[in-house]
Amino acid sequence: MKAVYLKPNVVIEPLVDKWYAWSHLIAPATAALNITGRHFKIMNSFMASPKIHMAAVRNPKMRGGPFMDLDVEHVQDIKELKAETEREQQLLIELAQAIQELNTLLQEKARGYSLNALYEEVPALLKGYVELVYDLNNQASFRFFEPLLYQSPFYRPEAQSIALWETNNDERPFVLSTPRLDNDPTVIHLEVPFSYEGIDVLGQMKRQPRPFQEVKAMFNMLPAQEALFASFFTTEAPEAYVPYQGEQVRMRYFGHACILVETKDLSILLDPVISYYGYPNGVDRFSDLDLPEQIDYVLITHNHQDHILFETLLPLRHKIKNIVVPQTSGGRLEDPNLKLIFNAAGFENVIEIGEMETIQFADCTITGIPFVGEHGCLNVQAKMCHHVRVKDFSMLFMADSCNIENQLYRHIQKITGNIDILFLGMECDGAPMSWLYGPLLPQPLARDKDQSRRLAGSNFERGRGLVEIFNPLEVYVYAMGQEPWLEFISSIKYTEESTPIVQSNKLIDWCAQRGIVAERLFGEKEILYNKHKRTPTPMTTEG
Repeated sequence: MKAVYLKPNVVIEPLVDKWYAWSHLIAPATAALNITGRHFKIMNSFMASPKIHMAAVRNPKMRGGPFMDLDVEHVQDIKELKAETEREQQLLIELAQAIQELNTLLQEKARGYSLNALYEEVPALLKGYVELVYDLNNQASFRFFEPLLYQSPFYRPEAQSIALWETNNDERPFVLSTPRLDNDPTVIHLEVPFSYEGIDVLGQMKRQPRPFQEVKAMFNMLPAQEALFASFFTTEAPEAYVPYQGEQVRMRYFGHACILVETKDLSILLDPVISYYGYPNGVDRFSDLDLPEQIDYVLITHNHQDHILFETLLPLRHKIKNIVVPQTSGGRLEDPNLKLIFNAAGFENVIEIGEMETIQFADCTITGIPFVGEHGCLNVQAKMCHHVRVKDFSMLFMADSCNIENQLYRHIQKITGNIDILFLGMECDGAPMSWLYGPLLPQPLARDKDQSRRLAGSNFERGRGLVEIFNPLEVYVYAMGQEPWLEFISSIKYTEESTPIVQSNKLIDWCAQRGIVAERLFGEKEILYNKHKRTPTPMTTEG
């Protein structure tokens, strides 16, 4: 049998109920509320007024809104998808209703007295899965015994699937608002859970060939699908990856917040969101073909869909030795436990790291640094910056963290010392809190309050504060979501007048006036750095 490779531009797209899979669709409680509070609302709106949706998705000011990027002819398809979801996810729909009933119960009857008597009134579906609690201000709430949810009927891996298709450009509808329908003749839907080993095989086949009949046997598909499935493979071997053997630390920017840190003995990959290879569009890019055969550590900064992208992570699962996630007690709707989510998605090698906790190995340390802001003032603990030290060279990766309070980082600098390179996110004009967390709220938040609680990183003043505290030799603004292959998940498209561009330009100019190397990253970039002999090597155009 002829051995074949998976083509480098084949997408392995994870879906839940035919909607693009992100972490809140894997955790059972947040999945329930997103089905009822996001998916059903968007589907109902589209079925009622499809032309409004068609107009909205063509308006740049409405980008990222709750509008389906579908034509009127697909109204019947959406009706069928909703009916199917109502049948298949009836238990999660009931779970969402029970959560709302519990919220109402606590609002009406929790008055600062013992909550013990209220356990009798907890909705039957939630009994044994929740603990009722007060905070120190006597505000009542509840938490889930979250591991139990994954061992219950509420966790339904049979709702998971992957869509297999070949891409030749970066264009895609905004996936949080548009489901993937079954009637696209260029797409094969494979009804397998994310933990299925066949996904690892497909990922491996980008570099390691296998007999076509062998891989075909791993997936149940109709005979009519076999020709399309075969078209996703090739006998042409990919260009071999050349392991880095230099004496310096090499950093490669893959776009957004994704950076690969390499020495000849070590590889660390942060927030993997990676473009595909094989189609030119004017923006240079690294792809997964530029990753080593083994990734020692993947570091996750926080639980947002542009930093945990299962479309990238699942095909890489076979080569990831360890995945490091922020530690959280979990159990709260707004802060599901990331280790449980990754375990459910088939990752067995998950390490939790706490604030100021260090992972040490050979001549490298990874330290979790407090991450503030970016979560609309919600009590979210699953967020972490990372201080990475290789011998005497140090890097600080701050992704979307917002430097609200300088004193926090003054305390931290006394422990870490100065750093050599600061990677700082400056997406300082983010979406309102409800854009992401709205389905989880018991009651809608007033618009003025919602607008004040934005998912935003540092601006110029806050970025300058970090530079003054950590005294870096180089500053790179990243995690801006500008790359064209991010638009389907971030919906970001800046102009020179956009606040994040204006603010980051100010920081870059301010650094340059003080002799600090500074740049806003875009596309791809490679930096070689030696503590004693610095040799930055730009490979991109500034965004």
